[in-house]
Amino acid sequence: MKVIILGDGGHSRVIREMITSKNYEITAILDDKYEDGFQKKGIIHAPISFLAKLLRHDTKVVIAIGGNKVRKRIVQGLDLSPEIYLTVIHPSAVVSTSAQIGYGTVIMPNAVVNAKAEIGVHCIINTAAIVEHDNKIGDYTHVSPNATLTGNVTTGEGVHVGSSATVIPGMHLGNWSVIGAGSTVIEHIPAYSKAVGCPTRIIERILNA
Repeated sequence: MKVIILGDGGHSRVIREMITSKNYEITAILDDKYEDGFQKKGIIHAPISFLAKLLRHDTKVVIAIGGNKVRKRIVQGLDLSPEIYLTVIHPSAVVSTSAQIGYGTVIMPNAVVNAKAEIGVHCIINTAAIVEHDNKIGDYTHVSPNATLTGNVTTGEGVHVGSSATVIPGMHLGNWSVIGAGSTVIEHIPAYSKAVGCPTRIIERILNA
């Protein structure tokens, strides 16, 4: 299968290695830092606007960009059919057979997604993150490395859970909320809020989400 990668930064490099390990063929890496198209080692590098001319019936697309808002903006701008997006799961990840994984989502090395968890579209479950049983993870959420979402946690759209943060059972993280690295969430977090600490306290309202 041929794959086009959108994004050419550090997150993209990890995803490219994951795709290569599955023997997919990367045909293009598109990023708006490029002003025009060129080939390097047989792979096209070009702005994202080149996507329309490169898509084929046997080609999938992965958005390899860490920023939640950027991923959503790109998806909305492209307006592609859902089946065009590739869901990428690293071979070392443990994903329950009863879990549901949305299209375009990436599950990184050593991550765990347990029974009856539901992961939305274009999410990132990063390296060694744990999404426990019966979690419901909203679209465009990013669960950072080593973060743990214990049982029955729900998140809204666009939530960012920082590295090594822990969310206790039954908590809800509102749309576009941000949980600081190393934090412990023991109460519901309102939408458009930034919360840090052990236990968390809200330190900022996010006005431009």
